Amino acid sequence: MSPYLAGPLIAWTTQVLETVGVPRADAAVAAQYLVRSDIRGYRTHGLARLTSYVDLLNDGNVTASPDICIHKAGPAWNVDADGALGQVVAGRILEKALPYMATAPMLWVSVRESGHLGALGVFALEAAEAGFICLLGQRTPPLLGLPGFSQPAIGHNPFAFGCPAGPESTPLVIDMACSVAARGHILLAARDGKPIPPGWALDSGGVSTMDPAAALVGMLEPMGGYKGMALAMMFECLSGGLPATEASNENITMDVPLHGAVPRQSAFFLFLNPGIIGDLNAFTAYMNHWINRYKVASGDKAHLPGERGSLHEKNAPSDGISFSSNIEAELQQLAERLGLPMPT
Repeated sequence: MSPYLAGPLIAWTTQVLETVGVPRADAAVAAQYLVRSDIRGYRTHGLARLTSYVDLLNDGNVTASPDICIHKAGPAWNVDADGALGQVVAGRILEKALPYMATAPMLWVSVRESGHLGALGVFALEAAEAGFICLLGQRTPPLLGLPGFSQPAIGHNPFAFGCPAGPESTPLVIDMACSVAARGHILLAARDGKPIPPGWALDSGGVSTMDPAAALVGMLEPMGGYKGMALAMMFECLSGGLPATEASNENITMDVPLHGAVPRQSAFFLFLNPGIIGDLNAFTAYMNHWINRYKVASGDKAHLPGERGSLHEKNAPSDGISFSSNIEAELQQLAERLGLPMPT
């Protein structure tokens, strides 16, 4: 039945989230981010996550109608997300932070008790579209290990970076985890019954595996070996250490469910305003200079991070959104379960 148009898909996803108690305004925000994630190619973190989010909301592990509190202390904010959907939390932060950044050089936001943020790149992109640099990350329970490890040692701690590149270029958007491949790709492989490439994961004994089921109970391999481990440690400090409180340290989540994301994790957002920190015209000229050099050096064959997603988004009104057969079947099952037919 695919491809689907974005508008009806957003409306349907909004209805789905409303059925499990999410207020309409919050449901609409989450739906827009989830569908935009699919449009831009983040297929592991778009509507492929919807069923697991519904289950987490039904179980009470994610708060449907949260009391999100933002405690502001100048350029340092602390957010108590009350277990809300991550897309709702991020949307609330961007709603408050972007107007603040119009007259501020920088803003640091520590986040506690947030649901899975999903595709971090869509939030970094939104900040970059408004003219700001944004770096954000979310802590995960331990998932990474090196060959020979007896158990996962540290989270794969995904992060994203968005940067405006001037009026002639699409924003630069980098979205990645510290693992060779995001766990979402292994979840999709397990659902599709397909092997994963070598070098992605280890089994529970620390031995390389191509079996996604063994990988899910084992460990992800860090990108670049020890260098990926070092990056994970850096983002553990920023997304785990800085938001920590005495109370949160008493019950640090260390276990990962086999299917889906871990609720109530910490995160951070860093916003920078290049127009106040420095010379905006010089910043834009420099961005254009190195981007042009990069493209010339590649023979115009290399895409900058974010360019492919922007092209997908530009073509979405005509191309629509397609899903793998397994994900489409899962969404259809959810639709039947809730009595909400998917759009045609």
